[in-house]
Amino acid sequence: MKDYRKKLKDCKRVVVKVGTSTLTYENGNINLGKLEKLSREISDLVNRGYEIVLVSSGAIGLGCSKLKLSERPQSIREKQAVAAVGQCELMSLYSKLFGEYGHVVGQILLTRDVVEDLHMRENVCNTFQILLSKGIVPVVNENDSVAIDEIENICNFGDNDNLAAIVAKLINADLLIILSDIDGLYDSDPRVNKASKLMPVVFEINEQLESIAGGAGSSAGTGGMKTKIEAAKVVIGEGINMVIANGAEDRSIDRILGGEDLGTLFLGEKGEK
Repeated sequence: MKDYRKKLKDCKRVVVKVGTSTLTYENGNINLGKLEKLSREISDLVNRGYEIVLVSSGAIGLGCSKLKLSERPQSIREKQAVAAVGQCELMSLYSKLFGEYGHVVGQILLTRDVVEDLHMRENVCNTFQILLSKGIVPVVNENDSVAIDEIENICNFGDNDNLAAIVAKLINADLLIILSDIDGLYDSDPRVNKASKLMPVVFEINEQLESIAGGAGSSAGTGGMKTKIEAAKVVIGEGINMVIANGAEDRSIDRILGGEDLGTLFLGEKGEK
């Protein structure tokens, strides 16, 4: 089988999405060890000349932890308030950890109207460009405190997987890496079928592939494989490669960019097959 991973070595502009389950423990508390490793790895990649945009979930989860809530709030108003607290905590941690490795982060909160409005979309693209040109790491999330779309899980951004795909498209990224709590896309649900096999490369997304996608795999997050397939459909149509990999793997981003056979690669349609 042809080694499609080699082309990932040429990627320079990369969007990395990390889910709540990657950043927190099962009890909802922040996993500082994982956050520190992520910050260090991205800092080192920026030192090597990569342009990295980080799309980070976890605002509501961190807000719950900060406020010592035993469970996620149910009402939209409460979730938005908790997200406001959590987003502040999340950026404080990123600023501190990246700062320890000599890097600056910049926060970008997006809502659907920003992406759909031509003038605002141009402004945010310019912001991304300036931040990246100065070696600053943009940290992106949906503006949960004013947008209810992700919180309600309805069809605008809907989830940070889709948000990451839109960001990758906006900045003309070479690659989107989605780090989750699963090793990649399997030919059947590995939680049900122990004989399921990891799919190393996906060339096209068809009805059969979409039928494989299930619901959320972790109680901490809102996204499952379904939203990751939707994200893949967005980026591969733009010729952007995408990899789903397990965020628990050591140096997963670096290894993917080095061409290692990690996770599932969705091949951009403009790529050679």
